[in-house]
Amino acid sequence: MDVALGVLVGLALSASAFAALRLLTRPHAVINPERQAMHAGLHAAVATLPHLSTGLSGGSAQKAAPDLRALIQAPAIAVADRTKVLAWDGEGSDHHRPGSPLSELLASAHDDRIQVEPILCAKGKCMLGAAVAAPLEVQGRRVGSLIGLFRGVGTVRPEDTRGVEEAARLVSAQLALAGLAEQERKLAQAELRALRAQISPHFIYNALAAVASYIHTSPEEARELLSEFAEFTRYAFQTERPYVTLAEELRYVEKYLSLERARFGHRLEVRLEVPPEVLQAPLPVLSLQPLVENAVRHGVEGSVTPRRIEVVAADLGRDIEVRVSDDGAGMDPESARAALAGAASGIGLYNVNERLLATFGDGYGLDIRTALGEGTVVTMTLPKSLPGARTVVAAL
Repeated sequence: MDVALGVLVGLALSASAFAALRLLTRPHAVINPERQAMHAGLHAAVATLPHLSTGLSGGSAQKAAPDLRALIQAPAIAVADRTKVLAWDGEGSDHHRPGSPLSELLASAHDDRIQVEPILCAKGKCMLGAAVAAPLEVQGRRVGSLIGLFRGVGTVRPEDTRGVEEAARLVSAQLALAGLAEQERKLAQAELRALRAQISPHFIYNALAAVASYIHTSPEEARELLSEFAEFTRYAFQTERPYVTLAEELRYVEKYLSLERARFGHRLEVRLEVPPEVLQAPLPVLSLQPLVENAVRHGVEGSVTPRRIEVVAADLGRDIEVRVSDDGAGMDPESARAALAGAASGIGLYNVNERLLATFGDGYGLDIRTALGEGTVVTMTLPKSLPGARTVVAAL
């Protein structure tokens, strides 16, 4: 993403340079023409950047069209997909309209190279007579055209042709970046679906078994546990909120641990210690709970003696650190690294780490410290959003 953004900025600067050249060659110069021309070209190039961030559509093209025309310095411009005009700005807008077939404007509507040709127009006295058409390409595939329109073939200068070409490269880079963002969004959604699929069978079976064990001996507690189970599953499978605060995640971690306490009884001891100043830190939904579930699964299951799970957060200034630890059997460090890299047994850890990296970037994510017979500590590093004042210690 950073490389793509750098390319985009470079193209914006290149396009603005050609806009400046055309402004300087216009007959009505002003004071400090070079500086004003460069500023005008750069402003027009940068102004197009937000509009096409969602991809190529009629709405996004129409928003970008005025800035693209200022960048190209043409009497009119059109933005088209492969078959029709999506947006028009400038002269001729009274009869050249969005939605009209591209073949009614250009004879070579599907050419994949830049071209200069007379335009096709049904209106007898159209002031426009020539088009400079440059393809819009994403990953080597033509997805549309950027067309600069001029008053006649003889009025088109070499710098006009180059300006349309540079602007088309800028738009193509924007569209490629929009596609990359959409791919990352879909990947994050797929990872969250995989995480939910990995958690749900294991947890649902054990939670319902724990509830069932209380139905005859303690029906009130069974009802309370069932309510906790219902609230947790609603949280785990919600789709409209991909991000939550640490406070929200902790609330449902506590519900999860209540269900596990019903299952393990005295064999599960829990300590939570979280400073209030870190509670508003943002994180992807279901980032902390899988770490706690792994600690229970690997630290408590199979043990006949009591085991302790700790969730401890620390304020690091700009960042926070959340440690989930258990005093169980631990594991081979190589196995821990494999789990974090996506081994089948570690899909939860892998997905959490990947989503943290995708959300916050390098320097954040998970770190695992473990050894056979020495328990496991998983550390999550997050950015902090809101400061606070004191530490709260809670125990289940």
